[in-house]
Amino acid sequence: MWKIKQIFDGDYGCEELAEGQTLKVSVMLVDEAGTKKYITVEDKWLTDNGLDEGSVWPEDTDE
Repeated sequence: MWKIKQIFDGDYGCEELAEGQTLKVSVMLVDEAGTKKYITVEDKWLTDNGLDEGSVWPEDTDE
């Protein structure tokens, strides 16, 4: 089971998002063994699914 350890804001530098582009964030996931995995998802998806640091990750992370 993977849990959200930390959420990092997207780094867009001094440039704004292009029209139609959605805000993305990096998420650090940690499993029971302490293995870390980083993924990028839309910030809105996290919010829509009620996910925050400490939440259990609902998706299959094997890519």
